[in-house]
Amino acid sequence: MVAVASKRAVEWLAAAAFDPRECKRAWEHGENGTVLLAAGRFWDVLILPEDLGLLALDILLCIPQCEPGPTLADFGARRIGFFLPPDPSSRWIGTGIRYAGKGAWIVVPAPARGSGAIQWLVPPDGSGVLYSAGALELAIHEAAAELARQLVG
Repeated sequence: MVAVASKRAVEWLAAAAFDPRECKRAWEHGENGTVLLAAGRFWDVLILPEDLGLLALDILLCIPQCEPGPTLADFGARRIGFFLPPDPSSRWIGTGIRYAGKGAWIVVPAPARGSGAIQWLVPPDGSGVLYSAGALELAIHEAAAELARQLVG
C-alpha cells in the first residue's frame, strides 16, 4: 500500500514539471535528488521563517478537520513551505514571508525522500490535498502570537 501511495505522490508532484519523465529520472538518478518545479500551475507555496513555520505546522496538525497538505523544509535557509491552491491574486505580507506563485520556482526532492537540507515535513500523498489559505492564515496568526509571548515571557 505504501508503494502505491508513494507512486501516486511521485506522479502527482512530477505532473507540475514541464517534462514529468525527466523530473522522475532526475529524482532517481540526479546528482542531488532535487528538481526545480514551477509554482502557480497546480499549487503555490507560502514560505515562512523556520520558527514561525514549524509552530504554524504544529497548530495545523492539531486541528481535527484540517488534512495537512505538503510541507517542505529547507533547513539550510531556515524556511518552511506550505503548498496551497494556486491563487494569482493572493498577497501575503509579513516579515520574512515569501509567496511563490506563477513565475516562481521551488526546489523539490522526491516525495518519499529528502535531499540534504531540503526535507519533506509532510510529503505529498498523491491525493492533491493542499492547505486551505484561511486555515494557514489563522495558524500563522496563532504561531506569531506564541512567538511574541515567548519573547516577553
